[in-house]
Amino acid sequence: MPVTFWMTLGGLLAVFFTLAAYATLMERKVSAWIQDRVGPNRVGPKGLLQPLADVLKLVFKETFQPSQGYQLLQLAAPVLMVMLALGAVAILPLSPYLQIFDGNIGILYLLGVLSLNVYGLSLAGWATGSKYSLLGGLRSGAQTISYELSLGVALLSVLLLTAYLLPQENPLSVRSIVEAQRYGWFVFLNPVGFVVYVVAAFAEANRAPFDFAEAEQELVGGYHTEYSAIRFGAFFVAEYMNLITASALIATFFWGGYLGPFEGLIGVSKWPVVWQNVWGIGWLLVKTVFWMFVFMWVRWTLPRFRYDQLMRIGWKVLLPLGMANLLLLAGILLLLL
Repeated sequence: MPVTFWMTLGGLLAVFFTLAAYATLMERKVSAWIQDRVGPNRVGPKGLLQPLADVLKLVFKETFQPSQGYQLLQLAAPVLMVMLALGAVAILPLSPYLQIFDGNIGILYLLGVLSLNVYGLSLAGWATGSKYSLLGGLRSGAQTISYELSLGVALLSVLLLTAYLLPQENPLSVRSIVEAQRYGWFVFLNPVGFVVYVVAAFAEANRAPFDFAEAEQELVGGYHTEYSAIRFGAFFVAEYMNLITASALIATFFWGGYLGPFEGLIGVSKWPVVWQNVWGIGWLLVKTVFWMFVFMWVRWTLPRFRYDQLMRIGWKVLLPLGMANLLLLAGILLLLL
């Protein structure tokens, strides 16, 4: 493989892991700001070394395993979750010239990776041999499967717009989706699809008000009740990786991805490739961090739904709304052809 591929992969992983570490600090700072507290400020200047202290604490803690559990599978579950989080971010185009993987099936690959999350959740709950963990894994899996349908329908509306605006390009390519938004960000052309996708993304990422995977008041700790030390830390990291991935995908599919404002006026396409890469990565990072903040803002503002409300919203509100939006959008585009 070319050197550029490995450099892009290494740089993306470094940024991704760094963002995941500091997303935990960002979460604590945002929650402190919303609740009128100070937040972490003791470890390093302004508390900037707090993520390092948390990692060291988890590494040096003793790991316990239930004697009646399946130890190999219990170890495999957090590893699988981290790998899936890394796999989903691989399709993100960072600029017109930087991307790890796209090919002709970018969206199909993404949906495949996202659908595998349910196996990590269910495996973690079942492998420990704990009834609490099993119940947490089962209902986490049910939640993930339910909202994947709405998320997929919202993505279909994105593909429709891409095929209409760039008929000569492959609509399954994520880069084509971003390039189609040079005519207008899809958040403005497809607002209903945007709302459906964002709500489904909250549920897929297990973020409040859909954080039933870790409903401590109801299931002790959900699917990772029996995990401790660095194995619990792997789930913790995977959760924030999924948060970053969900934010980046929202920015890519609806907010123009690496496209910045007034690119035509300032002639970005005529810049050297290096500066185009800096421009694209910078705007994608800004949009991703903004949506990370929105995820955290919602978590510390809204209470958790009941489980019956969760399923009702997914099956009776989001899915019919997404289907109606898809059919309406298809009809409008058919009339415009």
